[in-house]
Amino acid sequence: VHEILVDMWNKSNTPLHCLAHSLNPKYYSLSWLNEASNRQPPRQDNKISKGRKICLKRIFPNNEEFRATQVEYAKFSGCLESFSDSDSISDRGKTDPKHWWLLYGSYTPLLQKLVLKNYSTYSFVHSIKRDKMTSQRAEDLVYVHTNLRLLSMRSPTYKKGVSKMWDVGGDHHDSFEDVGVHEVSNLSLDEPDMEVVIFIDE
Repeated sequence: VHEILVDMWNKSNTPLHCLAHSLNPKYYSLSWLNEASNRQPPRQDNKISKGRKICLKRIFPNNEEFRATQVEYAKFSGCLESFSDSDSISDRGKTDPKHWWLLYGSYTPLLQKLVLKNYSTYSFVHSIKRDKMTSQRAEDLVYVHTNLRLLSMRSPTYKKGVSKMWDVGGDHHDSFEDVGVHEVSNLSLDEPDMEVVIFIDE
């Protein structure tokens, strides 16, 4: 059992997972922390903090932006300044993380944008239907998806041709309102399931 738990931990212990864990308001709420005596907020865990820093440096290679996100993280994790509001603190343990960031994240715009973007992209790549996918593969696909979009925007074909503005709606793949050139498709990265169809000739 111990080996299985260690293996599961190692699969999930990636910089992206450390960042996601660090930015989930639930793990700073008193209700979650008081459920077990050995629980601590992510900012106090050395491995999680190291993974978070690695991931943020990859996302924000510019030193000024990286420092700005570090300051924003300090405000969020320490319930400082605008995050010291009683509603913001009490909702950490009650509200869905994405909704919490929509409600209170405007005080830290870099982190809010990052959280909402990654929730959307990651849920597109890794959902309940695609739960068999390893965390590393999901992380790689999110990375590839984001970089393809950034690279394609610099290409002259982005505004012309068959694949014109292929990422319209960005990661908000559930909203193509007024796009007019795209159709919503049921995309899947899973292996196709073979289905048996029986035709009865009446």
